[in-house]
Amino acid sequence: MEFGLFVQGYVPESRRRTDPEAEHHALVEETEYVIQADRSGFKYAWASEHHFLEEYSHLSANDVYLGYLAHATERIHLGSGIFNPLPQVNHPVKVAEKVAMLDHLSGGRFEFGSGRGAGSHEILGFLPGITDMNATKEIWEETIAEFPKMWLQDEYQGFTGKHWSLPPRKVLPKPYGGSHPAMWYAAGSPPSYAMAGKKGLGVLGFSIQKVSDMEWVLDSYKNAIKEAEPVGGFVNDNVMVTSTAICAETHAKAVEIAVGGGLNYLQSLLFRYHDTFPRPDGIPEWPELLPEYTEEIIELLIAEELMICGDPDEVFRQCKRWEQAGADQLSFGLPIGIGYEDTMNTVKLIGEHVIPKIDTDPVHRTTRFRHAGTR
Repeated sequence: MEFGLFVQGYVPESRRRTDPEAEHHALVEETEYVIQADRSGFKYAWASEHHFLEEYSHLSANDVYLGYLAHATERIHLGSGIFNPLPQVNHPVKVAEKVAMLDHLSGGRFEFGSGRGAGSHEILGFLPGITDMNATKEIWEETIAEFPKMWLQDEYQGFTGKHWSLPPRKVLPKPYGGSHPAMWYAAGSPPSYAMAGKKGLGVLGFSIQKVSDMEWVLDSYKNAIKEAEPVGGFVNDNVMVTSTAICAETHAKAVEIAVGGGLNYLQSLLFRYHDTFPRPDGIPEWPELLPEYTEEIIELLIAEELMICGDPDEVFRQCKRWEQAGADQLSFGLPIGIGYEDTMNTVKLIGEHVIPKIDTDPVHRTTRFRHAGTR
């Protein structure tokens, strides 16, 4: 199993009350988390694309952000988590161009994650007159298979669809290395995993429950991808799952950090904006918040395998559970209200004590180059 980091530009109101430059500091600090993750042996860093989601995510121009990280890092794979290819949000040709450019700037380390968006407040802002998020499925389905054609055809044959069209044109630049970046789909519900598998796409699992509840979902993906008809030039058999992670020198210190991190507020914001995600029982409707997390709640979340938290040995055992469940990558949403020094310490401790025991491919080859044994 490989490891990743997920950043999204989280700027809660509580931070802005005490820091007039909170937005700037949050975005800059998150670049530093990725740079440290690169040094600490993480394979992936995923940057979100969100619009209009005050507090929850101020990282809207993630292509610009990833371009900076391509220069600031050396080996970590940089992924769009996601680029939204709905033509009303980002024209598909411009998405194809950005992917190829980032592929060059990163030296072949770019990973193309796409999706339909997970919330009506965000996506329907770009789709006037549409009230049902299910309408985005048809738009995404129409678009996703066109990307490899834009990258691999000398002159793209053009496209005429229901939602967008383009005459034949040369789409430039072409990706680095003669193929194209690995393609992923952001899955917010269990049926999406099997759908992605049938298309030969990796899965970015951003809506994750406890390990035991996800085992059958991971199985459904692995069964579906055996019969994949890939939309791209190759099958990307890969499932990423996300979890909160807090690692400290002692269990007591990790729990103390978690209690002070305002995790309940982030979770409340998540379900405020991501209204297509399955809503577990007991999650209140915004603006009502989940109760503040106490030591007892944190210990319960750890015991129920709903978060990763503890000293390095405990975190190692918790990560192993995801590996045993079938996850190919475990990605941590670290900037969650936890202070800068504690977050950096988590990255360093996981890099020193956990990753070397689990990630057995330190070369970190991208999917398209694995069989060639390079990059």
